[in-house]
Amino acid sequence: VRATDIKGRSIGDFPFDFPSGEASTEARIDLPVELRNDIARLEIVGAETAGAVQLLDERWRRRRVGLLSGATADAAQPLLSPLYYIARAVQPFADVQEPRDANATVAVPELIEAGASVIVMADIGTLPADVETAVADWVAEGGTLVRFAGPHLSAATDSLIPVRLRQGDRALGGSLTWQEEQPLASFSETSPFAGMTVPEDVLIKRQVLAEPDGDLTERTWAALGDGTPLVTAAQSGRGWLVLFHVTADTSWSNLPLSGAFVEMLRRVVAFSSAARTQTSADGQFAATIAPYRLLDGYGRFVPPGAEARPLPANATTIVPGPQHPPGLYGTEEGFRSLNLLDETATLARFDPASVPDATVQPYPSEAPTDLRPWLLAAALALFLLDALAVLWLNGMVNLRRRGPAVAAMLAVGFVVVAAASMVGPAVADEASDQFAIDAVSETRLAYVITGNSEIDAASEAGLSGLSRVLAERSALEPGSPVGVDPGRDELTFFPLLYWPVDPDSDLPTSVTMARVDAYMRQGGTVLFDTRDQLERSSNLNTFSGTPAVERLRDMLANLDVPPLEPVPVDHVLTKAFYLLNDFPGRYSGGPLWVEAVEANQGRSDRPAQPGDGVSSILITGNDLAAAWAMNAAGDLLYATIPSDPLQREMAFRTGVNIVMYTLTGNYKADQVHVPALLERLGQ
Repeated sequence: VRATDIKGRSIGDFPFDFPSGEASTEARIDLPVELRNDIARLEIVGAETAGAVQLLDERWRRRRVGLLSGATADAAQPLLSPLYYIARAVQPFADVQEPRDANATVAVPELIEAGASVIVMADIGTLPADVETAVADWVAEGGTLVRFAGPHLSAATDSLIPVRLRQGDRALGGSLTWQEEQPLASFSETSPFAGMTVPEDVLIKRQVLAEPDGDLTERTWAALGDGTPLVTAAQSGRGWLVLFHVTADTSWSNLPLSGAFVEMLRRVVAFSSAARTQTSADGQFAATIAPYRLLDGYGRFVPPGAEARPLPANATTIVPGPQHPPGLYGTEEGFRSLNLLDETATLARFDPASVPDATVQPYPSEAPTDLRPWLLAAALALFLLDALAVLWLNGMVNLRRRGPAVAAMLAVGFVVVAAASMVGPAVADEASDQFAIDAVSETRLAYVITGNSEIDAASEAGLSGLSRVLAERSALEPGSPVGVDPGRDELTFFPLLYWPVDPDSDLPTSVTMARVDAYMRQGGTVLFDTRDQLERSSNLNTFSGTPAVERLRDMLANLDVPPLEPVPVDHVLTKAFYLLNDFPGRYSGGPLWVEAVEANQGRSDRPAQPGDGVSSILITGNDLAAAWAMNAAGDLLYATIPSDPLQREMAFRTGVNIVMYTLTGNYKADQVHVPALLERLGQ
């Protein structure tokens, strides 16, 4: 069996033989998926007939599915991650690829360049502007973007969604709601899910809601019992945007545990290739597919004739005939194959007795003589004779005259050495290497260099003072703080990054914020300090109004920021080292904002945050660095407002708790279980 691509180039030959007495056999084709997806034609070598040719289209190709997650490194447990459920669901029929870098500006181009047909994003609310543009262009050219909801997407989203969403999410079946968990009720007959059996055991307990409009019904592929959509989709150019209104894990529903989840993803992946085939150049669905390249009786590709008619785009079974000859229908970008024989065809042995007065005899012919070995031997003999003649003419055949041969060898060696010497040795970046060595030799706190000398000096003095207090009061002995440029320096070496917001500084570029976003996803924590508590002292529990706050809002616009809330009374930050009720700095009264624990919002008996996850973002306006600032002699540099020694002490305790929290996680949360454990041991 010979495999060739659409341009007739051979990909490989694969032998087979029929066992004695058997009417069927198998030829095994072992190829990388990239080469396998290029196969457009399989034919039996030497059998010049259309019946010995099988044409392949998108339906036989193994698609590549790229996966991206908005979960942080601490929260994304391997067996509980949304990507785990998606990967296990699509592995039987697609190749799964996860990017090596959490930075969206690196990960998304990596998936697109790798040839992903489908990109699945689990709980990613907002993409950087340049990444959003790249994904939109990829979808317009025929890609399929599948998104799953979650706390990030419910808080904010970009334009790459099929419907407008309401802010927040809807909880079903909880103790604080009158609504019951909703079952999956129906699949749209015009969607890829048409014909699927509606599972009776799938229940949805949380979802993001779509804003009702005139197109919502047409864009709904799957709906719940109350009529709200579970899956919506919309066409964008030649591609599609698909949104599952629940998470890809079991936190919002048990859909990922059902067989329907696997079948839905399989159909979406298959639909991505079918939609590309059936979409015209202007991005609209075509009702018919025109003939592209047809087969003649000898199994050769020929241009379509006048008698060939287009295929119906949505037809499932087509019998080849004069109006629909076997061949390829569509375009080079996407086509559908129609074969003379399919997998259900059976070939019976020809019986001469079935033809009256027939005689069977072979065609008269003689076997050809293979001249290739003789021609190769003659070419080799002529080459050797030519080489001997050249050596003879140059006087190098006589063994007593080796001078010219030695000189020629030395000349060749000199040329090789000279060429090698022209290649300069690789030079390592000594500055970046020294930065990495200094960063990992000791635990260090880092601050962002803003370009304002006064602010940068306060940040350095503040983290130096906090490092001194940590060395005196805890087992941690941090090194000197480091000033970093997020757009240039590697941030993964530092557990905590202090970022004083300067309203007069230039807005960071999208590339810089993408690096910060990747740092936060990989487990780092950024402490943004607007240092403007006095300016908004009359409005403590809101986060808006001042120039520094508005600048911070502009900075975070391209980040996938999760929902935030002031530190709850039972949060681990209140007991990571000291027991604290508030978190003052040079100013007091302003709240410290952390990631909200979505499952416990609104509960009066809210437990401590589970797991070892650390909030990737902290926001305050209390000017913490100024309260910690010390000079080399240990003298305090800035007075607290109001001037209160107790406030200064609480500011240092706030800094100690923040550092311990970023280094050790939520280990203190286990203390809430001590009474129950002691009671159990007593029994």
